[in-house]
Amino acid sequence: MSLAAYCTVCWRTIGTAAPPPQSRTSWAAIRNIIKLTGSLILGGSLFLTYEVLALKKSLALDTEVVEKEKMKSYIYTHTGSLDETENQGIAYQARKELHKALRKILVTSAKIFRSPFSDYQYRVVAQAADLRTLIGLARSKETDLRFFLPPPPLPALKEDSSLEEELRQLLSLLPQTELDECAQYFTSLALSESGQSLAAQKGGLWCFGGNGLPYAESFGEVPSATVEMFCLEAIIRHSEIPTHCDQIEANGGLQLLQRLYQMHRNCPKVQRNILRIVGNMALNERLHGAIAGSGWVSILAEAMKSPHIMEASHAARSLANLDRETVQEKYQDGVYVLHPQYRSSQPIKADVLFIHGLMGAAFKTWRQQDPEQMAPQVWEDEASYTTCWPKSWLAADCPALRIISVEYDTSLSDWRARCPMDRKSIAFRSSELLNKLRAAGVGDRPVIWVSHSMGGLLVKKMLLEASNKPELRAVTDNTRGIIFYSVPHHGSHLAEYSVNVRYLLFPSLEVKELRKDSPALKTLHDDFLEFARDRKFQVLNFVETLPTYIGSMIKLHVVPPESANLGIGDLILVDVNHLDICKPKEKDAFLYQRTLQFIRDTLAKDLEN
Repeated sequence: MSLAAYCTVCWRTIGTAAPPPQSRTSWAAIRNIIKLTGSLILGGSLFLTYEVLALKKSLALDTEVVEKEKMKSYIYTHTGSLDETENQGIAYQARKELHKALRKILVTSAKIFRSPFSDYQYRVVAQAADLRTLIGLARSKETDLRFFLPPPPLPALKEDSSLEEELRQLLSLLPQTELDECAQYFTSLALSESGQSLAAQKGGLWCFGGNGLPYAESFGEVPSATVEMFCLEAIIRHSEIPTHCDQIEANGGLQLLQRLYQMHRNCPKVQRNILRIVGNMALNERLHGAIAGSGWVSILAEAMKSPHIMEASHAARSLANLDRETVQEKYQDGVYVLHPQYRSSQPIKADVLFIHGLMGAAFKTWRQQDPEQMAPQVWEDEASYTTCWPKSWLAADCPALRIISVEYDTSLSDWRARCPMDRKSIAFRSSELLNKLRAAGVGDRPVIWVSHSMGGLLVKKMLLEASNKPELRAVTDNTRGIIFYSVPHHGSHLAEYSVNVRYLLFPSLEVKELRKDSPALKTLHDDFLEFARDRKFQVLNFVETLPTYIGSMIKLHVVPPESANLGIGDLILVDVNHLDICKPKEKDAFLYQRTLQFIRDTLAKDLEN
């Protein structure tokens, strides 16, 4: 303002000055020009000096902060406002461009001199970074974790209170509206039963990690851990409702979950379910500031670097939902991006979706075939064994693909189900998954579906449903091909044994729908076969030739070749059982190489563009 005013005065002086004598006109004009030029140079110099000093001040700590830094007492600063209305005007834009230029200079000099940051410099950057910068750093592959401040101290537990009681208190404060039957079921278990009565009543630790193992171990010795798990399962359901997320945050849920996360460092199942809740809450942009302020970004950045694919993928989902600068899609509960999990300059040209089947999971279904004589500790070395070949192998062979795997709960029997009220038909599950995948941007680019067992029936139902809804039609329009691993297009032998085997005394709805004489299954097959031929989908069918052990009492051929034959596409018989049909022994195995060839051939034109 002062510079503009000064220039105006100078111009007015020039314009209103009395005309000098003719003989001195040229010298007077020169003096006026010198005055104006000098004023501009002086004003510009003052402006640049002010901005440089302001930038230096924003990146420097005062003496008190330096002393506290030396004593390792970290300072937590509030991040800048994200309100776009506060970041307008010429001065703001000029400052932004100046700071951007200085950052480029710093980055260039760092590359030239390759001088590593000291711990002190990392802390300076960590304290100066705003939310967008923190998320960008967390989603950058080579980021040093020292760029993040450790989470702020957690509030102390209430006097004479335990973590179990705090969880139950949080659950009791959440609204009981808009809840499905399973949320009410887990809530009642967590709130109405004490740890001891749960131990006496259930007799086993409920496993809700989605890996198809209903009971993991006895919880008679740790009843409190069981209550915590039921609480978490109920809170997961609450976190799928946006208004309930607000209540979780308002009642200190983020800090309480962080305490539980730190206490269960050696319990991946508990940590994964906590990350599910954080990922669900991150779908609500109004909560991003609260999530970052409670220290979750640094925790997620650390989890992203985990060698365990499941933990890293849960953290990647949460950070992707927090990243509104480079990610337009939203990944709802059960939708996991296996590649790319970090920010990347690699353009994504197509999507490959993995849909597991009965008793499957988003990660373990797609693991490498279990080696018979390999030590468990070697399994973590992905050079010799991978727990998820789409992430480890396919992402390396086809980096231009976005690879997504979905997870949903299934069971063979109602009495072995995670939630007794969770009886969902194939039609209901397909509609639920389709809406989640569309929210994740599926249909915006070419798609290939990869499915195992009942997952193939879900894929067929989703494509038929999408074709009948204008808002979902992009999913079918961009579908290029489908891979079916032992999909029971004409029913499964599994359903025939449902009344004769102790395991399947009360067969689940999914199993009942797999009967060979099921009218719904026949209608689905006929409708899809006509639809696929009309759309000219590329199809590849694999089928097992060996029987599968179901528990310790039954051995059967789950999907015979005649049932796996869709009627179009190649049908390839593989000498494996039903569980291993989608688990290659190694990267060079025929099963993986034929899958890779199909994906490359089907997407050849799309990947070239």
